[in-house]
Amino acid sequence: MNSKHYDCIITGAGVLGSFHAYHAARKGLKVLLLEKDSQPTDATVRNFGMAIPSGLNQGKWSDYGVRSLEIYKDIQSEFDLSVRKNGSMYIASDATELTLLEELSAINKKMGYPSVITGKESCLEKYPGLRASYCMGGLFFPEEITVEPDRMIHRLIAFMQEQLGLIYRPYSLVKSVVYRNDRCFVETSDGREFTADKVLICNGRDFTSLYPELFAKSDIVVTKLQMMRTSPMTDFVLPGAVLGGLSIRRYESFQECPSYEKLNAATINEQCKKWGIHVLFKQAADGSLIIGDSHEYEDARNADRLGFDVKQVINDIILQEAQRIFDLPHWNITTQWNGYYAQRKEHDIFMETADTNTWIITAIGGKGMTVSAGLAEANIHKIFA
Repeated sequence: MNSKHYDCIITGAGVLGSFHAYHAARKGLKVLLLEKDSQPTDATVRNFGMAIPSGLNQGKWSDYGVRSLEIYKDIQSEFDLSVRKNGSMYIASDATELTLLEELSAINKKMGYPSVITGKESCLEKYPGLRASYCMGGLFFPEEITVEPDRMIHRLIAFMQEQLGLIYRPYSLVKSVVYRNDRCFVETSDGREFTADKVLICNGRDFTSLYPELFAKSDIVVTKLQMMRTSPMTDFVLPGAVLGGLSIRRYESFQECPSYEKLNAATINEQCKKWGIHVLFKQAADGSLIIGDSHEYEDARNADRLGFDVKQVINDIILQEAQRIFDLPHWNITTQWNGYYAQRKEHDIFMETADTNTWIITAIGGKGMTVSAGLAEANIHKIFA
């Protein structure tokens, strides 16, 4: 077996693992990043590509999100990650949703996070095709960003390899991590062995390769989402991310608003409730529009029950709601796919010590693209203090 020693070995090259690798390498550490597949293939590349701290609770997660925006922009100034600072807009569809936007704007003002209340006419002018029958006004977050999820992580890894000395090994499924003789021994399924002072396991939703008994006893659930993409739209520009009233009703930040309890749940389509649907729009660099999404849940031990099929009934409901919000030049759907991420029922993340100098960091939920850069920075500073 080949053996080589590192300051830090990180398993899992998704957004959470890669940003831990980034901050460790920035710190001057010798870092090995291992990925079980040919490239990251799960939640990191199967999402909208939005970093929107505006949807998070005030406190540590919104703080991590704001810090993540700064990190994305800093790297973009050195290396093209596909970051676009084009902001996020929440569109209210009724009076109570509009009140929540006003209340969240006031909260953000106290916290020093920029947001702009936008009247109906300004929303209609800014967003072509937005239906006047739906929009009562909006709340715009100018600092928020979008990225191309199918490009960003590959460019981040390339940046670290080219400029930070990262060693990256795909096709490296970790079989075991054992601490002995004052170091961690990491063995991969192809018989290679590496050693490190410290190991971070960012395993996404893979709960069978390492510590399966630990995960089986946890409160981790896996969430399945559905999204779709249109063919490119000529002469149509949707600036930034757009989120409808169902997102206002779903996101944590709005639950902190005084008027949240006044929302009338009866106004939500029963099928939207059943499938956990809220509607988001984001235009990709090629002019296509990404639309979604939905939420189905299973305990980690039964995650295979979620299946890999795309339920057309769900996408039909998403499109029906989307068409209430926008009148697009066309609704030609060319691609439909599933995304999966892990989260916890009773906690906000799974961060546990698996062994001496070995940590598991996973089950971050749907906020990975928004907070991973900031969270990883804090973790690396703490672990390598």
